[in-house]
Amino acid sequence: MKSLPIRSRLALLVAAAVAFAVAAVSVACWFVVQGKLYDEIDDTLRNSNVRLDGAEVRDALANCSQEPAAGPPVGPATQSYLELVTSDGQYCVFGTSRGAVKINDSDVAIARDPGLPTSIRNGQDTDGNPVRLTTVPLHPLEGVAVLVGIPLTDTQRTLNELALLLLVVSGVGVIGAGAAGLAVARAGLRPVDRLTQTVEHVARTEDLTVRIPVDDEAEDEVARLSRSFNSMTTSLANSRDLQQQLIADAGHELRTPLTSLRTNIELLTRSEETGRPLPEADRKALLASVKAQMTELAALIGDLQELSRSEGQRGERVQVVSFEDTVESALRRARLRGPELTITADLHPWYVRAEPAALERAIVNILDNAVKFSPEGGTIEVVLGSGILTVRDHGPGIPAEELPHVFDRFWRSPSARALPGSGLGLSIVARTVHQSGGEVTLARAEGGGTVATLRLPGAPMPPPGTPAE
Repeated sequence: MKSLPIRSRLALLVAAAVAFAVAAVSVACWFVVQGKLYDEIDDTLRNSNVRLDGAEVRDALANCSQEPAAGPPVGPATQSYLELVTSDGQYCVFGTSRGAVKINDSDVAIARDPGLPTSIRNGQDTDGNPVRLTTVPLHPLEGVAVLVGIPLTDTQRTLNELALLLLVVSGVGVIGAGAAGLAVARAGLRPVDRLTQTVEHVARTEDLTVRIPVDDEAEDEVARLSRSFNSMTTSLANSRDLQQQLIADAGHELRTPLTSLRTNIELLTRSEETGRPLPEADRKALLASVKAQMTELAALIGDLQELSRSEGQRGERVQVVSFEDTVESALRRARLRGPELTITADLHPWYVRAEPAALERAIVNILDNAVKFSPEGGTIEVVLGSGILTVRDHGPGIPAEELPHVFDRFWRSPSARALPGSGLGLSIVARTVHQSGGEVTLARAEGGGTVATLRLPGAPMPPPGTPAE
C-alpha cells in the first residue's frame, strides 16, 4: 500500500469506504425485506382460525394417511399445508393439503398440552421444500393439534433475486466510486504535482526564481504549502544573492591588502637575495606596513566571521546584560585608541537581553568611528539614558547623500577610503542591534560632526533572580 502513489491510495480508500457502506446498506435492506415478507406470512398464519368438523377429524385419524388426498380444500384458501398431529407423535395429512410436513417435538407437545403457547417456525415438507409452520391445539378434541403451513418457495426466490440485484448494484457502485475517487484524487493533487515538478526543477537547475502560481483567495492546505514554498525560494534566492555579494565584496577588499603585502614581502626578499639590503629606515617602514596590513587582514577576517554566524549560534549566548557596564568597557578600549581625544560619558543603569561580546563589539565599532573622524584634541560625548545611547563627535560629519548607505556591507565613504577599516563595522553594529530588538541611526549633528543613536529595549533593573553580565 505504501508503495502506491497517493492518488491510487486515495482511490482505493474511497472505493473501500463506499464498498463498506454499500455492503452495510445492502445487507440491512435484505434483512428488512426478509423481515417484512416473513411478518406478512406470520400474520396470515396467526389469522388462519382453522375450524374442523369433529367427525371428519375422527374419520381422518381412523384412516390416517401421510399423503395428500384429492377433494375440496378444507380451511382458508391461503393454507397450503394442513396436518393433524396426535399426542403419540403420529401425523395425518388432512383434506387437500399440498403435501406432508415433517413434525418435531414441539408440535407433539402442543397436541399433548393445549395450554402451551403456539410458535411459528421454519420447516420442510417431505420433498425438502421450505415451509413456514404453526401448530395450534384442536378444540374440543384432546390429544390432537392441527399444523398449518405456507410454502416459502416464492418468498425465498424473491429474496434471492433481491440479493442478486443488490450485489450487482453494489459492484457497480464500488467500481463507480473507485473511478470517481481516482478522478477526484487527480484533480485534488494536481497542485501537488505542479509543486513536485517545481521542486524537481529547482533541484535539477538550482533556479530559485521559479514560482508556483497560487490563487490569492485560496486558503486550503495546498495553497498554503505553495505560498510557503514560494517564500522559501525567495528567501533562499535572497540569501544566495547576499552570499555571492559578500564573497565578491570580501574578495575585492582582501585583494588590496594582499597585493600590498605581496609587494612589500617581495621587495624585502629581493633585497636579501641580491645582497643589497635596504636602508634601515626603509626596512623598518616596510615591516611596519606589513604589520599594519596583517592587522587589517585579521580585523577583516574577524568581521567576516561575525557576519557569517547564524542566528542559532547567537541565540545560545543571549543573556541579561548591563548596558552601562558594556559601554564602560567599550569606553576604556576607545580611550586607548584615541589618547589625544577627550571622551566624556554620562551613563545611567539599563539592562538589556543581548550577547555580551557582540554588544560590546558593536559599541566599540561606533566609538572607533567617532575616534577615527574626530580632529586631534577633539571631544567625543557619550550619553546613556533609558536605553538610548548617543555618541557625538565633532569631526567633518557625513554628507546627507551618504547617510542611506552607512550600514551597507563594505561601503566606505570616499573621504574615508584612505583610512584603516574594512567597511563592515557599522554593518555589524546594525545586525547586532536589530538582533537584540533595537535600532541604530546615524545623523549629522548640529554644529558639525556626527551623532550615532542606539536604542535597545530593556529596564533600569534586571529581572528578579536573573544575574546580569
